Amino acid sequence: MSTASAKTIISGVALTAAQALWYDRESWPLFIDGLRSVVSVSGEPPLVGSSVVWQSTPAGRGEVRETVLNYEPGVGQELEVEDRAIAARQRVHFLVVDGQLRVQLELDYRLKSSNPFRAVTDWLFIRRAQSESLQRTLTAFRLELEAQREAAAAR
Repeated sequence: MSTASAKTIISGVALTAAQALWYDRESWPLFIDGLRSVVSVSGEPPLVGSSVVWQSTPAGRGEVRETVLNYEPGVGQELEVEDRAIAARQRVHFLVVDGQLRVQLELDYRLKSSNPFRAVTDWLFIRRAQSESLQRTLTAFRLELEAQREAAAAR
């Protein structure tokens, strides 16, 4: 297994607002890197056992299935993630420290290909690309939360 991770710090945003946005499927295209649309939902995300299938943008991952393995309100969630190239576990963790919200996203993944150069390719290219994608997701998430906070303050 390989691991990719990213984190962000957000000031002036309540944990409840952040989690409301993170778990809102309607908002996912605003911040999840490469997500074009949600295809189907089974169960009641973010509850354990529920699953979501989403479609990526044309140059992306194709169809992605996420199944909730663990959910702890106020703390985070763990998903089983699968697409045509990887099988993975993804965790999001929310923590408030000194009035700042810290969000960490981690992906433990296994490449499905049996290419003999898989390990080298992963080390040189894929792990970095996965980490960059996670960081783009968290950056867009932070910007969306900040825009919501500013819109609420302007009312």
